[in-house]
Amino acid sequence: MATDMNNWSGVGRLVRDADLKTTQNGSTVVNFSIACGYTYVSNGEKKEQTSFFNCIAWGKTGEAIAQYVKKGHRIGIQGRLQQRTWDAQDGTKRSVVEIIVERFFFLQPKQDDAPAPAPMSAPGEPFNEDEIPF
Repeated sequence: MATDMNNWSGVGRLVRDADLKTTQNGSTVVNFSIACGYTYVSNGEKKEQTSFFNCIAWGKTGEAIAQYVKKGHRIGIQGRLQQRTWDAQDGTKRSVVEIIVERFFFLQPKQDDAPAPAPMSAPGEPFNEDEIPF
């Protein structure tokens, strides 16, 4: 079977401190969520939207995240998307898509924890969905 491409990368802020657990077979797993925001223009009006993503990190990767990255801190993530399904107690099928973290990058903590970095360059123009040619 051919391998398809399943890569995800992004930067966000931890919604809450990571939850570190040990499985029955002794593996370490960390669950956490990140908030990723973006700005766009619709009908000439600047708008902001935030998406929330559940993440899972195993082993030493997860342990480092749990130890050093706290609520509000920025983190860069590279990994893959994984869908998990289960039967709920009420008999319905449930499904969730999660990011399985393969690599991560410590980024600046939230502004309350660190001085603002010097600007490196002007930000790019926000995306304007009215300019899409189709």
